[in-house]
Amino acid sequence: MSGQPTEQRSPIEDRLRRSLEDESGVGKPLSRRARQTRRTVEAYLRAGGIPRYMERLRDIDAELSLHTFRLQRAYRALQAMCRGDAEEFARRWRARASAWRLDRVNELIREHNMWYPAETRLPMDPRTGDYIRRGGRSYRRDEVGPDWILEHFPPSLRRSAQ
Repeated sequence: MSGQPTEQRSPIEDRLRRSLEDESGVGKPLSRRARQTRRTVEAYLRAGGIPRYMERLRDIDAELSLHTFRLQRAYRALQAMCRGDAEEFARRWRARASAWRLDRVNELIREHNMWYPAETRLPMDPRTGDYIRRGGRSYRRDEVGPDWILEHFPPSLRRSAQ
């Protein structure tokens, strides 16, 4: 003995140490796939779950559905309150549509319009300087407001809401 304490480990400690240290790849060459795969922050972020633009579109659709449901309830309640007075209903419904808060969904729509081309790597048309349309449609979404509400829920007692 040299006077220094020797490290005595139990079989359990040895097994734990081996399970925490992966030595299977030490000294071996990388596979062809591992060598050719580009490791970038963008690739890492793309690999982690659904793309942000899809989450945002899902959030926009959910917000619009929620607003539609709430508007439909308010529309029917106001119809019942006005008891057939078309002028009163139209005046009050227009006021309600103007006061309706759509800030959250419009913020999501603005984010979508700003980031969608970059997030999807949408190609640009060099002649127009704008992004190429997919399926003949623009990626841009219009913000919603009182006109959107009145289009879906007209201020008329004759037509029923969606």
